[in-house]
Amino acid sequence: MGRRRHERAEHMRARYPAGRPDAEAKAIHRRYVAGPLPRLVPIAAVLEVPGRVSGATIHVPLVIVPYRAHWYLVSMFGAHANWVRNVQASGGTAVLLHGWRRPVQLVEVPAHLRAPIIRRYLLFAWGARPHMSVTWHSPLREVAAAAADYPVFRVDRQRGR
Repeated sequence: MGRRRHERAEHMRARYPAGRPDAEAKAIHRRYVAGPLPRLVPIAAVLEVPGRVSGATIHVPLVIVPYRAHWYLVSMFGAHANWVRNVQASGGTAVLLHGWRRPVQLVEVPAHLRAPIIRRYLLFAWGARPHMSVTWHSPLREVAAAAADYPVFRVDRQRGR
């Protein structure tokens, strides 16, 4: 890895000490959520989920990736990311802004099925690459070995709506 790329990766990792966004990352998140990207860019999305403690709606900018006729969300910070814990506490009920706002049901994918989805995610989610222990070109067996560390959610339409 070139020196510049290494420095950029270090800077990106520094924006998320202990997996939490610092002030700079929060400002980037606010611009992303308020801007046109989630409405225009095919892999851009904003997840709206109730906070498990406050109950207030939390807006999380994410990369959404297609894989075998479904859309998926991947946690680059693992199971301890706040949005993952909020989704689990809500039973998977959320709203997704991806082109337009829609109620969704997020279904956690079992670890043994995550590897190809994670690899595809890393192909598109350049900002996630410095935070994950595998790359988009890692052998599938290496990605499978790390898959339990990175929750993956399939995006389904919410039933009854």
